[in-house]
Amino acid sequence: MADEYILHHYDTSPFSEKIRLLFGIKGLAWRSVIQPTIMPKPDLVPLTGGYRRIPVLQIGADVFCDTQVIMAEILRRTGDADFAHGAGFAVNLWADRLFFQPSVAVIFGEIGEAVPQAFKDDREKLSGRPFDTAAMKAAGPAMQSQWRAQAAWIDRGLGDQPFLAGKAPGLADIAAYMNVWFMAGRVPHITDALLAGLDRANAWRVRVAAIGHGQRSEMRPAQALAVARDTEPVPYTDHDTRDPLGVQPGDAVRVVADDYGRDPIAGTLVAANPERVVIARDDPSLGRLHNHFPRAGYMIMPR
Repeated sequence: MADEYILHHYDTSPFSEKIRLLFGIKGLAWRSVIQPTIMPKPDLVPLTGGYRRIPVLQIGADVFCDTQVIMAEILRRTGDADFAHGAGFAVNLWADRLFFQPSVAVIFGEIGEAVPQAFKDDREKLSGRPFDTAAMKAAGPAMQSQWRAQAAWIDRGLGDQPFLAGKAPGLADIAAYMNVWFMAGRVPHITDALLAGLDRANAWRVRVAAIGHGQRSEMRPAQALAVARDTEPVPYTDHDTRDPLGVQPGDAVRVVADDYGRDPIAGTLVAANPERVVIARDDPSLGRLHNHFPRAGYMIMPR
């Protein structure tokens, strides 16, 4: 049980869809722990030290925050470093940020009146900016044009190959597909209109959807917390001695995202390298945990 992939997510989470698809590509078994869509998240925060974004991957007492480091860890454990060949992780960051922004504006500009106020309030706290669905609606045509322009990159990027990564699906495919899946699940009529004429992208989205999610089984949040409590984190020693910040294992640090959800996570540095930063935390109820964050998009600060 200590080596199980435990994904903390919810079914409508677009970022979680990337990880579910990666499980499908790799044919992996995994445990599903459903977390709330908004705060409070009492069964997640003890694992993360305050990080509240979804998804989170738990393997024993190691907790991986953000899809970038989640995917890197799954690839490391499956021995498939070539899966993310070329600029796969760069495509992932584009999909997470530049492509995701018009997706959000188009979706919530269209369905904003039906969105509960509690959800809007939560996303304002998460982003630090107004969640103004009226403004999103007004910007709808402009955001739709931006979305179609980026979808056209997918269409052109496919060329005569079935996937962006080539003959088989790769990280770039599941990253880019996230936004198509998110749009299609909420505003399918707009999605179909924006993809009209992009025949390769339309055929590609069908192929990616057919990958599936691997072997999913449900787990209660209390069970996941018990796994963390009853195990110890795996030692991690891959520290970059040339790190520009000069941080060293044992330093007291905080880790914070550089875009949104900027709740600082405090701990003791285990290691930092160009791929990730790992900190140790002691939770009163769970004991020692290691929290893993991506390096790109996250900042390390002394405390």
